[in-house]
Amino acid sequence: MTDTMEPTPSISACPACIATPSAIERAQAAAAEKGARIMLSVPDAHCAVCIQTVESDLEKMPGIKSARLNLTLRRVSVDAEAGITAQMVADRLKQLGYPAFELDPGTLSMTETDKQGRDLLMRLGVAGFSMMNIMLLSVAVWSGATDATRDLFHLISAVIAIPTVAFSGQPFFRKAWAGVKARRLDMDFPISLAIVLATAISLYETFNSGRHAYFDAAVMLTFFLLAGRYLDFRTRAVARSAAQELAALEVPRAIRIHGGEEETVPVAQLKVGDLVLVRPGGRIPVDGVVVAGQSELDRSLLTGETLPVFTGPDAVVTAGAVNLTGPLTVQVTAAGKDTARCTGWPIWSPWPRTRATNTRRWPNARRGSIRPRFI
Repeated sequence: MTDTMEPTPSISACPACIATPSAIERAQAAAAEKGARIMLSVPDAHCAVCIQTVESDLEKMPGIKSARLNLTLRRVSVDAEAGITAQMVADRLKQLGYPAFELDPGTLSMTETDKQGRDLLMRLGVAGFSMMNIMLLSVAVWSGATDATRDLFHLISAVIAIPTVAFSGQPFFRKAWAGVKARRLDMDFPISLAIVLATAISLYETFNSGRHAYFDAAVMLTFFLLAGRYLDFRTRAVARSAAQELAALEVPRAIRIHGGEEETVPVAQLKVGDLVLVRPGGRIPVDGVVVAGQSELDRSLLTGETLPVFTGPDAVVTAGAVNLTGPLTVQVTAAGKDTARCTGWPIWSPWPRTRATNTRRWPNARRGSIRPRFI
């Protein structure tokens, strides 16, 4: 009986099976060489000291190439080697007293920002209401109340002030305690110390029938500091909305002229030297130089200027401007994150930047040698 043997398939019969593993290996090697871009949300960052602390400490971490904290968006962007994960960076920041959370730019929302604003406003309202009531009692003491009447008013003030300070002062207390655990001091530490000491001394004076109590000062200090913190929060919220508006100017696709033919391609595929057609009514997707055509551009969202600007051959145009009247052929000089829209505004830029970019564009910004000039 003769066994029927099936022919063994030749490897050369499927070239894709041979090419695929090597292609995967090359892609993995390229990804490892490129490194990782990590974005984290740092909600507790709110001052220049936070920027210096976060950036300097992260750059000392092995495997971190650069770190940049955007104070307006409260996000830290880290360029790291492939072995560095977001959790490792978050643990490092937590040791500094800055809780950090991995950020997905594609699913950003304003929910957490709105919640923080409501929380500050609620604590501000409680502090303001208590401050007015304590001031009424203080006016009675200042008007000449003595002995038992004075002690009673001080005691009532204490009953109002202590819960108010404990509740409304939490934004300062939490930040100060996180700094103490991380063995560093920031601006919230002296604020918390002043509020606690004023309350403690007033409580001591109240129990010992003292003439002076400072519950009104403690609550008033809390109120005005919260008011400043809330106004700062609202200002940053406006800046964040402006940043989102600038980010919305990004054009995802462009019409590239290649070999005399028009083709629609993603902006990420454009290279320096490519020719791009911008039709009337369209937004310019890249930075470049006009090589053909004449038109007027609306640059109001970029510069605030409401009047259209004439442009023609050899004119320099920037991404985000709106072409109004005629078709333009633009030769690309920068596209994507390299455009002036993304690198020209250090706070509003939706693209994370490295310290080298800042130093190149503003060489004296990090040295503190910029002086105001009055005109």
